[in-house]
Amino acid sequence: MRYQVRQVTDYSYARPVVFAQHVLRIVPVDRPGQTVSRCEIAISPEPAMRRDDTDFFGNRRIFLDLDRPHRSLKIEMRAEISVAGTSRPLPGMDPPWERVRETAFASADMSPASPVHALFPSTYVPRDPAIRAYASASFPPGRPILEAAFDLAKRIQADFAYAPGTTDTSTPAAKAFAMRRGVCQDFTHIMISGLRGLGLPAAYVSGFLRTIPPAGQPRLEGADATHAWVSLWCGPELGWWGLDPTNGLIVGEDHIVLAIGRDFVDVAPNGGVVIAAGDHDISVAVDVKPVAG
Repeated sequence: MRYQVRQVTDYSYARPVVFAQHVLRIVPVDRPGQTVSRCEIAISPEPAMRRDDTDFFGNRRIFLDLDRPHRSLKIEMRAEISVAGTSRPLPGMDPPWERVRETAFASADMSPASPVHALFPSTYVPRDPAIRAYASASFPPGRPILEAAFDLAKRIQADFAYAPGTTDTSTPAAKAFAMRRGVCQDFTHIMISGLRGLGLPAAYVSGFLRTIPPAGQPRLEGADATHAWVSLWCGPELGWWGLDPTNGLIVGEDHIVLAIGRDFVDVAPNGGVVIAAGDHDISVAVDVKPVAG
């Protein structure tokens, strides 16, 4: 499936910002099953300095300095991206989850795609006994790992309410878990916490969903902004698989990857320092359109 993607982020400030430094993670890159044929970034006002690089996990970053007073900032990304569909593993290819756990902990691979980076607690995903106990219900002894993880994703979708505004980007996973409500970031952190609590490598993925669903299919939650889901390492044969706990499904060609990390901190679309007084407002609009041909 080929898509045209547009993301517009608008910042408005109560008082002029005299200086700002930003780091953006809004540039999609080629990944297994995903090809970026075009990507353009427009920034207003024009930054005094721009530097692009790639982080450890292969995410593109843009560093900006803005040294003129400004009351607003607009960042627009336009891209054309092709996504290949995935097929479920054949019978017998989906190993028991305990075997995956043992293989991951025995790995000496330290490359960016290694499972070891997604095994341990991180800033937004500490160990939590309650979340681990919740996740363990999907993982009885010997159950195939992808089957078990898909069951966990579906349970999170059924048991938690999608409720924008009840949490924010700093809400701990344990708090969202206790409330049984939140948004895609919360559900992703909860699922990652449960999987890592069982010794399974799970990473955080930010990206986009197609805005208009195929005919006869329901519209997915989170399609109007950046989305988040889990990438689970299922052993050396199957590799990494995406699971979307917000929508209770295995990730397919409706999902476009933007950045991958250990949790939200690694993939935050915008970070940095702003020197100003007063409040500010942020609005983000996303549009993902399928392209014929």
